[in-house]
Amino acid sequence: MKIIPLSEGAFSIDKTKVFVPFNKEKDDLQQRALGSLLVEIQPFVIVTSKDIILLDTGLGFTNPDGILQIHQNLVDNGINPMEVTKVLMSHLHKDHSGAVAREDKILGGHYISFPNATYYVNKQELQFALEQGKPSYTPDEFSILQSAANVELVEGNGLIDSYIRYETTGAHCPYHMAFWIEENGETIFFGADVAPQLQQMKSRFIAKYDYDGKKCMELRQQWWQQAQDEKWTMLFYHDIKTPYVSF
Repeated sequence: MKIIPLSEGAFSIDKTKVFVPFNKEKDDLQQRALGSLLVEIQPFVIVTSKDIILLDTGLGFTNPDGILQIHQNLVDNGINPMEVTKVLMSHLHKDHSGAVAREDKILGGHYISFPNATYYVNKQELQFALEQGKPSYTPDEFSILQSAANVELVEGNGLIDSYIRYETTGAHCPYHMAFWIEENGETIFFGADVAPQLQQMKSRFIAKYDYDGKKCMELRQQWWQQAQDEKWTMLFYHDIKTPYVSF
């Protein structure tokens, strides 16, 4: 399997939940609001023998030409966005779901950004996100998931096409999901915001911003040991230095 990180850049974020671009060479995090965190926004593409799989859809930013950044990042890596066959959504916080759909500024409304892909979304997460709304969620950007023909609403734990496992972990938010893609003896693991950075895997860290910080910490410890024992490759959505690590 081939792993392609699709970094959208570094950002600082504080309690307002606004993602402010951060230049790692020039900016000083200490000059940002007290308590600001520095994170990468980094969806991934996994190319398997069967699929081109997108893991989360990023912030939904566009370049000066109006092209979705995630579309441009795919093209820059030799992949036509129309070739994506599966979109696996860990959860719907705005930094993970911004490019689920695009706004039609001429006709109004939204349309799916990856029309040839099947989107896999936790049914309860979608309901919860629509009810909760801002600042963590932006329903205008993903409400189309309720009616789009190419959306599979899943619950609990399960299997997709016999080689992609998902578990509803909760912890970061009530219906957060993790994914394991397993092919030819290789396992790629995406823990999204329960396992967002390499350093967090190595410490007993409890974050106040998590729905259940203690459970997040316990899952990280469990997965870190399993990854070493079972030789996983772990993907890190918010890691500034380390997109992924293999054992």
